[in-house]
Amino acid sequence: MVFSSLFFLYVFLPISLIFYHIMPSIRAKNIVMTIFSLIFYAWGEPVYVFLLLGMAFVDWALAKYIGRQPARSRQAKIGVAFTCIVDLGLLGVFKYGTFFMENTHNLFGFPDHILQIALPIGISFYTFQLLSYVVDVYRGEVEAQKSFPTLLLYVSLFHQCIAGPIVRYKDINAELLKRKATRADISYGVTRFSVGLAKKAVLANSCGALADQLLVADQTPAVEALKTISDRPVLALWVGALAFMLQIYLDFSAYSDMAIGMGRMIGFHYRENFNYPYISVSITDFWRRWHISLSSFFRDYVYIPLGGNRCSKGRVVFNLFVVWCLTGFWHGASWNFMCWGLYYFVFLLIERAFLRNVLEKIPALFGHIYALIVVYFGWVLFKFTDFAVLGAVLSGMFGLTGASTATFEMTALIQSHLPILAISALACTPIVPCLGRWLYARSSNHAAAWILYRTVVVAAPVVMLLLATMSLVGDSYNPFLYWEF
Repeated sequence: MVFSSLFFLYVFLPISLIFYHIMPSIRAKNIVMTIFSLIFYAWGEPVYVFLLLGMAFVDWALAKYIGRQPARSRQAKIGVAFTCIVDLGLLGVFKYGTFFMENTHNLFGFPDHILQIALPIGISFYTFQLLSYVVDVYRGEVEAQKSFPTLLLYVSLFHQCIAGPIVRYKDINAELLKRKATRADISYGVTRFSVGLAKKAVLANSCGALADQLLVADQTPAVEALKTISDRPVLALWVGALAFMLQIYLDFSAYSDMAIGMGRMIGFHYRENFNYPYISVSITDFWRRWHISLSSFFRDYVYIPLGGNRCSKGRVVFNLFVVWCLTGFWHGASWNFMCWGLYYFVFLLIERAFLRNVLEKIPALFGHIYALIVVYFGWVLFKFTDFAVLGAVLSGMFGLTGASTATFEMTALIQSHLPILAISALACTPIVPCLGRWLYARSSNHAAAWILYRTVVVAAPVVMLLLATMSLVGDSYNPFLYWEF
């Protein structure tokens, strides 16, 4: 089950909210949310709900053990180490087991039979949430949760357990036991959810369908993909990569919008996960704005414990190298993701060495263009797991494959999608929120502005819900990009 499905929109979510809000106590509300969260997670893969339950129970017990030990004692460190072995070990088996077997088979000829291990949806997200909880208990930043059902609610909340953001226990631990959803919270939550739903169903899906038509659909066999790419004209490849660039931001940020909105509907305040990364003026700036919860996780739980930048230059480079290897590998069990992480590692090193100082002295427009170019080609590297196909795409983009010029059908396809591409590009900027704030500021002194503002506030969620519903009805193209996470 995904958020952008008609069953979720018109059955699962409304029923869960009705049952939640009629419950008289916070304990009863938490039970309702836990039940619905487990049903949501088990909907497509009921077996793996036991993996989630088991990991949550082990980490709950270990955190209680760590909390009883002297701060940062040897016993507490052993508890943290055991937690890492269990959590990262399970993540490694399910997410990377097949990948490692394939590589050892290619290098050494064994094992003879490669197991195809199914990937539990969202395992990276809830593993990182559990790890952050146990480490924070070890550091003394939070107390160990005495109630297993409460910890289970934290890690399984269907708002964010399969597509993020990575919610830290210390950010919502107080709200797990005491929260209230005001009318303002519910109104904001409905609006934010509707924005995310429209971004996903209307914009991201349209961009994704175009990217698949101009490039090649995911899971296409390499031989077929190479033949398809070799026939693509230069324009199709460039526009296809642009469509994918728009899709992945709109899709991912849409899920965060919907998670934040659903959280507010029941009184949870999740932190922002995206801050318009495509307006960045450097790659450093981009990673302050893109998938903020992941960047901050690696900063706080990997980079700083390794020494951060409070050590020699060589060690700082090593620390960054480790972080970006992990960042790349976190996104999927394929070498292109590792290369994608190292790609950003190189540019961040260049910026630390001298480029950041240069960018600060020149007009921001040049930094913005530079960042967009780097990110654009980064997404090309991200999309294609087969390096032969990746090479063909890059060669074709620069006219090195001898492909024919754009056909009438291809040109017509691109032209017909120009409006949706333009709207999608606009949605990647803060222009619309800025207009909303401007209108709100004027509404206090102008009656017409006040009427217009209130009309937009009331009508916008309804219009976006209707547009999303129309896009989803009868449309089989509704990909879930984060199954690898």
